[in-house]
Amino acid sequence: MVFYIFLQTATFAALTEKNMRDAKQDIPLRVVSRDSPLSLLQVKEAFSFFPSLSYRLSACRSLGDKSRHISLMDAVPADFFTRELDELLIRREADVAVHSAKDLPYPLPAELELFALLEAFDKTDSLVSRGNRTLPQLPAGARVGTSSAARKAELLSRRPDVEVVSVRGAVGERLAQVDSGHIDALIVATCALKRLGMAERIAEVLPFRAHPLQGNLAIVGRKDQPEIKALFAAKDIRRRFGKVHLVGFGPGNPDCLTIGGDKILAAADAIFYDDLVEPAFLEKYRGEKICVGKRKGAHRFPQEEIGEKIYQAAIAGKRVARLKGGDPMIFAHGREELDFLQSRLVEVEVVPGISAGVALAACTHIPLTHRGLSSSVAFVAGHSAEAVQAPSADTLVYYMGGANIAAIAQALIASGRRESAPAALVYNVSLPNQTVWYSSLSELRHSLVKHPTPILMIVGEVVSLESRHAHRQQVLLTGTSPSGYPEAAAIRHTPLIRIDRIADGSRLPAAIARISAFDWIVFTSRHGVRCFFEAFDELKADVRALAGVRLASVGKTTTAELSRRMLYPDLEPPLESAEGLVQRFRACGVKGKRMLLPRSDKALRYLAEELEKLGNRVLDLPVYRNTAREAAEKVNLAQFQKIVFSSPSGVDAFMQLYGQMPSGVQLIAKGKTTETRLAAAINE
Repeated sequence: MVFYIFLQTATFAALTEKNMRDAKQDIPLRVVSRDSPLSLLQVKEAFSFFPSLSYRLSACRSLGDKSRHISLMDAVPADFFTRELDELLIRREADVAVHSAKDLPYPLPAELELFALLEAFDKTDSLVSRGNRTLPQLPAGARVGTSSAARKAELLSRRPDVEVVSVRGAVGERLAQVDSGHIDALIVATCALKRLGMAERIAEVLPFRAHPLQGNLAIVGRKDQPEIKALFAAKDIRRRFGKVHLVGFGPGNPDCLTIGGDKILAAADAIFYDDLVEPAFLEKYRGEKICVGKRKGAHRFPQEEIGEKIYQAAIAGKRVARLKGGDPMIFAHGREELDFLQSRLVEVEVVPGISAGVALAACTHIPLTHRGLSSSVAFVAGHSAEAVQAPSADTLVYYMGGANIAAIAQALIASGRRESAPAALVYNVSLPNQTVWYSSLSELRHSLVKHPTPILMIVGEVVSLESRHAHRQQVLLTGTSPSGYPEAAAIRHTPLIRIDRIADGSRLPAAIARISAFDWIVFTSRHGVRCFFEAFDELKADVRALAGVRLASVGKTTTAELSRRMLYPDLEPPLESAEGLVQRFRACGVKGKRMLLPRSDKALRYLAEELEKLGNRVLDLPVYRNTAREAAEKVNLAQFQKIVFSSPSGVDAFMQLYGQMPSGVQLIAKGKTTETRLAAAINE
């Protein structure tokens, strides 16, 4: 339903001087608004800013007005209160629409634009209540009405003991619910009460954070009406707003900042910068510097608070530069900040920067694409160990994955990438202390680096183009065997532990004497294989007794030790760890079996307990001791890029010898149990 109200003020002659000569003085502007009493008063208020303009008002009901059964605390369309008015403008049945600015959809329909944002005379919320009680005076359990989820949150933060009731309707209709006793109190925009002449109903002005556009009126029209837009320009408060530039600083080296970015910084009144930007570089710029950086576990401000600080600077008229590491639109919350500001009617421009993933290629000479090797690249967020993405692109670059290197590598192997796939970790791309560790997925799945972020991880065949020409990295092996790194020329083997067979006791001889009674022997290390069969030989046991016994091996090294005796495992997991063994037994449905588990005296009970949970009977039998070597050689750790640990006891021996784990070194664990101990040692 549409009805018309004719208001005769001065003629349309208040056009700009140029347009005044062309205007017909008897043609008023066609204005549309919602049909509520408040909306009609808002039109009158809006045009009070333009007393020389005449207009004809059309009022209609919006979707929100016709759908009062829908709570505004639910998800409602962005144009809930503007859709019908927008359609009238687009169909050219109206010239402008007057709205409460907070009701504007974001973004506006493509055909429309905001002609003017008018000054608000009051932006607060007020409480209306029976008996004129203030919020602290309301009794526990009082029913308080509101139509806003934000107001509900503010209310409950101060009075969690009240009941929040969703209310809809015109202001007068909502107030009637207070008067009738349906609700005890109501939260209303103060400006709405004042516009309706109901200021005397205010019991208390609330200290709530109101919508940023509350109280402002907005005049909207079609983009193809510049002459009408010009009529309202003088009162558009956005003319006083500053502009915000989202500027990409690049990967860290100031030389990577673009010329455009430098110009913006030089002109800025306020510079909000991230942790990845060197503060000393910013000293040459005159603007106020505000650090709003966010690092893992150390956020100065929540994202919304960062946006609010930038918004307040902009509406204060400041030229604002939001300086972000890399490119603003790549893993930098750029679109979030753009939407936050533009939805509040602040002008924003994005100045691109060089993303660290792109700079990595130039700074390491590892191409992201290469003919015959890679025709696709994916940039991937690596900050979640629980939800690692594994795209099918030829080259993968993981950002923010420094704490999840092992989880990323494991996820890629599980997705089908070969274990030997080349990979590299790159620290501080483009900076003088840039460091590169060349590796493989197999090696990375149990790797950690004790080093401050940022670390990028790149995976793909393109890595081999550089790694095969790079200087061989120095590798320190701390386990009992120097094998395992045939491709590395610079190996230093300094064993930190010694292995001694447990010769005392009768448990192992007793187990070997009845070996045919077991269904499985589960070997978790080559030392377990060696010590078991040394005792087997000393007892002159008949190898034919193993004919009905199945063998399980934790991985390749253990399998190689078995093969020396012409024995080969019936089960070997793809994941070389106790967890991998458990997963493999579970997948094969092995249960109700008798199992022998020859192991180290330092091994955890995890494997035996998990096998028993599957319904098996396990004889958990230590067959060798694992002790620190008293004469272990102490070397200069600064010369190594990689340190390899084969067991938790090796980690303990290292800590006993060196006191702490070194920084800037790739620390590699053989197996999940060793990785867990290594991770704990890094934090000691």
